[in-house]
Amino acid sequence: MKDILIPTDFSENSWNAIEYALHFFKDIPCNFYLLHVTLIKHYGASEFPLFLSGDVVDVVLEKQGEIALKNVLKKIKKHYPNPLHNFQLINTYNLFIHSVKEVIKEKGIDLVVMGTKGASGLSEIIVGSNTGDLITQVECPVLVVPEKGVFKIPEEIAFPTDYNIFYPTAILNEIDKLSAMFNASIRILYIQKKEEHLTKFQLENKAYLHDFFFDKKHSFHKIINKKIEAGVQCFLESRNIDLIVMVAKNINLFQRILFRPTIEEISYHTDVPFLVLHEPNL
Repeated sequence: MKDILIPTDFSENSWNAIEYALHFFKDIPCNFYLLHVTLIKHYGASEFPLFLSGDVVDVVLEKQGEIALKNVLKKIKKHYPNPLHNFQLINTYNLFIHSVKEVIKEKGIDLVVMGTKGASGLSEIIVGSNTGDLITQVECPVLVVPEKGVFKIPEEIAFPTDYNIFYPTAILNEIDKLSAMFNASIRILYIQKKEEHLTKFQLENKAYLHDFFFDKKHSFHKIINKKIEAGVQCFLESRNIDLIVMVAKNINLFQRILFRPTIEEISYHTDVPFLVLHEPNL
């Protein structure tokens, strides 16, 4: 039984993430935890009558959250009835990341699924956003569903790497299980700014990946582009990539791909889901 946490703010974005998760785990028994967090000090003085005390305002906000969560659950059961899926509603008044960490610990969460939105994609949300904070501060696998992300059974999964990180078996096992889940091919992508020979360490890591995936559907690819994010875009346009897997430990590559795609031609951050893996909790 998978335990999946889906934070929601009741926006179209968060509903899209819920739909994606329900499709993604359609054939897998899951406990879904729908979490709504009303942020501390989120409201302003003009939003409520002056005669209402802070405690009363808290009760009002809490009640609103409970009602909205129940409406989301009704919508799910109406459009996506599935005997394999169970749901629990969690409504809290706290700091977002603190709440997420608490639920992950208490419920033994395997994966967090969250939507994102922005004119410039994830590059807009690294500072002060729930999704950006979640990816960088919570050591739990996170499936990021962009605003235009529509579920499609993954045929090819892109795995960008610079071969400068040795990936432990736990990380690679997660990628392997994901590939087997959809019978998808793993496309290991290396992007160079200019033509250079791999170092001995890089060659060893590449060989290790080859040995690990030797009996799986996989292939190695190299693209030369001065901008890593543009290289990723070129690769996605040339392949039938439906999902990108990144490892947070590979921080330099991770940040370049997820948080710096500011070029107009870069669109993968608005339509291709990302699975971000963290080593400790795998």
